[in-house]
Amino acid sequence: MTQDKKKNWIQGAIKRPGAFTAKAKKKGMTPAALASKVTSNPSKYSKLTVKQAYLAKTLGKINAKNKK
Repeated sequence: MTQDKKKNWIQGAIKRPGAFTAKAKKKGMTPAALASKVTSNPSKYSKLTVKQAYLAKTLGKINAKNKK
């Protein structure tokens, strides 16, 4: 895998930018709170929402790691 592809995997993983944040705001939650709620009980949510929640958690970890 080339260096460019390693850097740009995030752009390929995000199919609908802002969709998960919009779902969270509609429910009156932060994206992190909704991601935790969804991943704790994934059978209550659609496959798309579960995938978005796991991606949100992953990106949150990356962001926290980069801030150190």
